[in-house]
Amino acid sequence: MDKISKERRSWIMGRIKSIDTQPYLWVRSLLHRNGYRYRLHVKSLPGKPDIVLPKYKIIVDIRGCFWHLHKGCPQARIPSTRNGWWMEKLNKNVGRDNENLAELKSQGWRILVIWGCVFKGIRKEHWTTIQSFLLKSLLFLQQSHDSSCIEIDRNIFDIR
Repeated sequence: MDKISKERRSWIMGRIKSIDTQPYLWVRSLLHRNGYRYRLHVKSLPGKPDIVLPKYKIIVDIRGCFWHLHKGCPQARIPSTRNGWWMEKLNKNVGRDNENLAELKSQGWRILVIWGCVFKGIRKEHWTTIQSFLLKSLLFLQQSHDSSCIEIDRNIFDIR
């Protein structure tokens, strides 16, 4: 049983943004400052990827740990109320993600997946390390000759 009324829960859930969140804006700003030009949510590509770098045939996908069931992440726990419904919904998201990744790879796209937990609880002095790592990952993908996929999550950085 939820401790919050149905109306209040609806109001809270309605305030959750899916685009232009801090992680999206931060990554877009980083890319732009470093000379990358991109398109947002290209409808002609499977899953309407978050950021598309057409010149390099690279896709940057920023995923929320909860909504995309990031394995091993404490933010990806299933709510105790309506557990079955949430499992079905979130598993559909994961299935759709996997289908979209497979289709994008078959089209020759290289993909950088950044999990939302990267941006949680990082001390200010470590942002430069994260920026550098993201840019190096993009450079690696640019030089890659196959359809690669790199996932970046909080476990990569031992800086907390």
